[in-house]
Amino acid sequence: TEPPQETNSNLTMKPYLLQGHERPITSIQFNYDGDLLFTASKDHVPSVWRADDGDRLGTFNGHKGTIWDLDCDRMSNWLLTASADASVRLWKVETGECLSTFPHIGPVRGVAWAVGSRQFATISDPFMEHNGKIRIYEIENIDDIDTEPKLEIELPKIMGKRVNPTGVHWTALNEAVLVSFDNGVIKLYDPEHGDVTHELRAHEKKINRCRFNRDKTLLITSSADFTSKLYDTLDWQHLKTYPTDRPVNDAVISDHKEHILLGGGQEAMSVTTTSGKVGKFETRFFHLVYQEEFGTVKGHFGPINALDINPTGRSYASGAEDGYVRLHLFDKDYLEMKDPVPEEDDADEDDNDDNGDVGQAR
Repeated sequence: TEPPQETNSNLTMKPYLLQGHERPITSIQFNYDGDLLFTASKDHVPSVWRADDGDRLGTFNGHKGTIWDLDCDRMSNWLLTASADASVRLWKVETGECLSTFPHIGPVRGVAWAVGSRQFATISDPFMEHNGKIRIYEIENIDDIDTEPKLEIELPKIMGKRVNPTGVHWTALNEAVLVSFDNGVIKLYDPEHGDVTHELRAHEKKINRCRFNRDKTLLITSSADFTSKLYDTLDWQHLKTYPTDRPVNDAVISDHKEHILLGGGQEAMSVTTTSGKVGKFETRFFHLVYQEEFGTVKGHFGPINALDINPTGRSYASGAEDGYVRLHLFDKDYLEMKDPVPEEDDADEDDNDDNGDVGQAR
């Protein structure tokens, strides 16, 4: 870990550079309390770091393929990792011990704990003659874990074409399992019977990732169609669109400010021919309500693949194709910044105009 440089008037929000992975970053996540940061990459070894200074606390060794996703439970006791080696592993966070392995058919693209950490859902890619599947597992006793799923939902071809799942999440109170797909569709499944309860065409191209806010009342999507969209999870109405000029790989909602953070960049296959400046590999800050971009943070030398904001609201982390995780501690200016309200600004201008007219009349 490289410590931040001395700050001056020209240098703000200097990051800690977390140099622990050898391949591109695929997923990052702060735990619920905001004191740990979990990272995954294509180098087969998930890591856990101290969130306040970026010190690496340990690794979770055992997978034989890319780690596509991970999820830590509410109490930071157990970690789930989804891998291209066709397995999901359950780890004890404190010791790094692998408690159980859940075999799949085909690469596992996503994994998510349900509220209460008594069950979790996974999604796997199609493999040979097998279609992709959603699986739901129950963990009743951590000392006697059943590695067979309680429910399997097959993802059939659509008009003869396979559609791959890209992400899996549980909605509030475990009412449904939300799955995003590479054709731009989001589907909600009944976790007891596997029926589709709602379907939503969110984008025209692949959905790279979906994220809820902390209380799961809002959902933000990230897509290869250069946009990120905000949805109300009560009725799944589209609320806002955040347009960019590049593919969006991840987006997160701040729970402390009305801000959205977007990360992405040009396709990874073109990175070697493009400079960091041209490739547009910075994190972009948007106002949640007014959809205006008001800031960027640069630093990566490849597309940003993963973002997360610390639940404390005092930092955020980004992981990119360059293999680095950058842990940014928000500076005082950002933490104390008050968002302007356009309606109030217009009212102030009107008041000034009225005062000026009165003065002239006198």
